[in-house]
Amino acid sequence: MNYEILQLPKIEDVRGNISVIEKDILPYPIKRVYYLYDIPSNAHRGGHAHIELQQCLIALSGSFDVVLDNGNERKSVHLNKPDKGLIIPSGVWRELENFSSGAVCLVIASKEYDESDYIRDFDAFLKYTNQRE
Repeated sequence: MNYEILQLPKIEDVRGNISVIEKDILPYPIKRVYYLYDIPSNAHRGGHAHIELQQCLIALSGSFDVVLDNGNERKSVHLNKPDKGLIIPSGVWRELENFSSGAVCLVIASKEYDESDYIRDFDAFLKYTNQRE
């Protein structure tokens, strides 16, 4: 499965910790940042893949699971630390689930929003992955 857990720089201090995302920490330039919050624990987010866009997901608060599927393999990644980022490359289906109370998911994307970059139907995604191979 093609993804990466990124250890973000953490500056520890008795007054609290700071993590910084700058320069070449991400493997792509940052074009869009958004966050998900107030998500009911039984809700599912995502449910799509991107043709070109790459993302880094960070659990700023609380926890959630990210289910990744590349068309051949399915894997679940649990995010619960604000100094760890999940890099999701293009061409990978993602579903977010099992949100804890107060969970906040930060998303740092390589492209601005473009509906034509989304694959929102799983069967269409499987056809897309078969065509790429």
